Amino acid sequence: MPVDRIHWDDLPLAARAAVEQHTGPVVRAQTADAGANSGIAATVQTADATLFVKGVPTDHPQARTQQREATINPYLPPSCPRLLWHVQAAGWDLIGYERIAGRHADYTPGSSDLPLVARALVELQNTPCPDIELKRAEDRWSGYAGPAGVERLVGDTLLHTDLAPHNMLITTRAHLIDWAWPTRGAAWIDPAVLILRLMEAGHSAPSADAWARDRFPSWATAPDASVRVFSEANAHAWNEIASTDPQTWKKNMSRLAHDWLDYWQSGK
Repeated sequence: MPVDRIHWDDLPLAARAAVEQHTGPVVRAQTADAGANSGIAATVQTADATLFVKGVPTDHPQARTQQREATINPYLPPSCPRLLWHVQAAGWDLIGYERIAGRHADYTPGSSDLPLVARALVELQNTPCPDIELKRAEDRWSGYAGPAGVERLVGDTLLHTDLAPHNMLITTRAHLIDWAWPTRGAAWIDPAVLILRLMEAGHSAPSADAWARDRFPSWATAPDASVRVFSEANAHAWNEIASTDPQTWKKNMSRLAHDWLDYWQSGK
């Protein structure tokens, strides 16, 4: 459920005061244009530092995903921005991150960002999954895959699961942001998620598959039957997303998920 975006000065005074206990007085704040899951998302400047602040009302469903972001942050690889503080005040749940002055990744064929994106995902694939409560892949997709196939998604790899280009910031490297859906599961699931986003950016299914196969050992060795189970489940999930909220990009993702499934089922 999207959250109505407000500006820093629109926050209750007590909420701003709670943040400033950690940051010092805020002298300037610029609201972010992208994203729909935060009631406030702003680059905030103090006399000594610049950081990124995001937040949602404590009674909004997105507060749960923000709590997941705060919980997973200490376990993330170095490419991910560090959590600085997490406060609740005046009906708002607010978190502060180190600011990464980057741009969103370009996933189009031939983009110079793609090697950086691959490196960031390899780093994540090599990061130990922490022993904390996390969503499990077999549970997340069970309603779409069915009990007979869902066990093929089981694994012990830390997954991001939302590898859209706006969740990759590019500087001299790629930085994975927006950890709303950290998940424990089979390592090849994140490459499968990324492939669909590559197709969204103009890659064909065969070229996206080959690109991922050359860069992620987990994808190169993924069992065909397991990938088929996930691909079917993911197509059903995107169907539901697009029918519930039929924005153009969501309908496009649903179509691409079925294009990918057709490719995989055809025997490639």
